[in-house]
Amino acid sequence: MTDETLTPERILETAEEVLRRYGLSKTTVVDVARALRVSHGSIYRHFPSKAALQDAIAERWLARKSLPLIAIANEDGPATERLRRWLNLLSSTTRKNVLDDPELFATHKELANSARNVVRTHLDHLVEQITYIIRDGIAQGEFATDDPVVTARAVFAATTLFHDPAHVAAWSDPDLDATFDGVWSLILAGLSPRDIPHA
Repeated sequence: MTDETLTPERILETAEEVLRRYGLSKTTVVDVARALRVSHGSIYRHFPSKAALQDAIAERWLARKSLPLIAIANEDGPATERLRRWLNLLSSTTRKNVLDDPELFATHKELANSARNVVRTHLDHLVEQITYIIRDGIAQGEFATDDPVVTARAVFAATTLFHDPAHVAAWSDPDLDATFDGVWSLILAGLSPRDIPHA
């Protein structure tokens, strides 16, 4: 590959392959350059530091995870059903990634830990998607809340057990799905409109 045909996207694709092979701690910019058959200076022309390259890899990985969730948030149809599917997909995808390829996920997790601002932005985007669905539910008369943003944060926090890898030990619990159903019932009860009795 020549410098003229080298693109940021190609660098990121190759960097992910190298990370998968060697892990984050053993991967250097020189390793990525060697895999691309260019000088490490060519990489630095697109990414000014190893940290910038790692941030870009993390951002690319997290954006890929978000795409199907964004699609659900942007759909038409009942907000209740969309919110349930959104939460199910976030949980099932994360659990599948962790359990099917734990070594690769460990690398991704280590990468995410070194790109805290990228991760914070990603989490903010997830909450924004929940907020969008809740606002849609309010407009359709399915939900009632005074502050959709605060409520969205609460929904995200309430379901942490099912999508945060910190809780991976709990994911082998045979009652996990039943627990999710219970949490979902509480969320739905909290979001449902209530008739205010007249004095």
